[in-house]
Amino acid sequence: MPELVEVPSRVAAVGTPPKTIDEFVGRASSGDSGVSIARMRSPSGWSEPGQRPDFDEFTVVLRGALHVEHEGGELDVRAGQAVVVRRGEWVRYSTPDPEGAEYVAVCLPAFSLETVHRDG
Repeated sequence: MPELVEVPSRVAAVGTPPKTIDEFVGRASSGDSGVSIARMRSPSGWSEPGQRPDFDEFTVVLRGALHVEHEGGELDVRAGQAVVVRRGEWVRYSTPDPEGAEYVAVCLPAFSLETVHRDG
């Protein structure tokens, strides 16, 4: 039977200034460990430490732009675009865009603090 997710779970975010993570499906919200689906809203100037996660992450930018640093360089992902980061790749996200960014991230398997492996 289909399950309605009426309200996502608010997940604590890393980075400065704080961003908002609302998880609709995943460990924190539904107990699913196979996938995490979350809406992220990050203000202008937000950045987080680099990471080398044990999951694939598929990110679709809905508004603004997300800056992505990786071992081979960097790129900007703008509204209407997506970026795929494979497990084991080093990546660092930030939001230099004046309007910030809103995006949806899908992690396979689900994100957890134990599997993100942040720098520092």
